[in-house]
Amino acid sequence: MIIGDRLRALREQKKLPQGDIEKRTGLFRCYISRVENGHTVPGVETLEKMALALGVPLYQIFYDGEESLKLPVSLLRKKGDHMSWGDSGKDSRTLSTFRGLLKRISESDRKLLEFMAQKMYQQSNLRAKT
Repeated sequence: MIIGDRLRALREQKKLPQGDIEKRTGLFRCYISRVENGHTVPGVETLEKMALALGVPLYQIFYDGEESLKLPVSLLRKKGDHMSWGDSGKDSRTLSTFRGLLKRISESDRKLLEFMAQKMYQQSNLRAKT
């Protein structure tokens, strides 16, 4: 299987133009075209972006069977397991967006953001105690 062919098939199955994938991933349309035509081999991080943009789990890019794969029992959540923020749904998409944006900022800006987040957390804890 060629990854580019699979990505194109998934995109066309969802009736999405390359422009929509460009907007959802932040990747240039010409890069998406190069991947789909087999001229470029994307990294895992890029494949994660594309899977998210296509609304499919990452494994589906590599798996073209009709049935969805069954997860091993060890990976399935047990009833009552606590789900963390960002594990699913809208929060997952928000977290993914934050991760993508944080990769692009400078180290000093990242440290400033981390400092501000710690201060906000400390303030919220002080308010909760009073």
